[in-house]
Amino acid sequence: MATTTTLAEADQSVGYAARIEHVSKSFATPGGRQLVLDDITLDVAPGEFVTLLGASGCGKSTLLNLVAGLDRPTSGSIATDGRPALMFQEHALFPWLTAGKNIELALKLRGVAKSDRRDRAEELLELVRLKGAYGKRVHELSGGMRQRAALARSLAQESRLLLMDEPFSALDAITRDVLHDELTRIWEETGLSVLFVTHNVREAVRLAQRVILLSSRPGRIAREWEVGIPQPRRIEDAPVAELSLEITDVLRGEIRRHGQH
Repeated sequence: MATTTTLAEADQSVGYAARIEHVSKSFATPGGRQLVLDDITLDVAPGEFVTLLGASGCGKSTLLNLVAGLDRPTSGSIATDGRPALMFQEHALFPWLTAGKNIELALKLRGVAKSDRRDRAEELLELVRLKGAYGKRVHELSGGMRQRAALARSLAQESRLLLMDEPFSALDAITRDVLHDELTRIWEETGLSVLFVTHNVREAVRLAQRVILLSSRPGRIAREWEVGIPQPRRIEDAPVAELSLEITDVLRGEIRRHGQH
């Protein structure tokens, strides 16, 4: 039986931000049901930064949507520490609202009193290095600034688990590198647990404490790596490059294996 719950509804003694147990997901197609995820078991510890890596179509975003509660697994169970916050590849900010009002909307939906929303929105903008941007419209923000505002809106939900679906993939390399630094800083300052989807191997190694590689169609956990490289890290650091090459070789093997079927 497939289930999705919060830890508050499950076992309070479980010390995990997310627990994914034997999760499979299939979708109906004209030719029958297609298995997208097969028997995924994964824990994310409190305060841990985990990246999900794999080729396009391996089910990374599907798994993230299941953890977010946007869909239900076909089989298996998922438990999370409260309701997760989800940050998409696109910023999804409402263009008719200012940066600050976008954040206030998330605060309102969480039940924060109207008298407290402006101050809290300002605090979150400062946390993501957007101090003074409260009154700016979306079209006045650069791509990087929009993603910072989207991150602030996600943080406004005060979830202990942040789910990120390739949030920096549309940005140029320099802006992406800056936001890697900012995300690392915010993760360290807040103690959040992060589950981050990417197809960029160096990004995965740059950010994570643990990298999970999914195989292709159906997605299974093919391998995982503990990243023992101290933060702060840079994309161009030799240890990051060395581990990235190792992971890339395994990923290429998974892609070749799939291509032979």
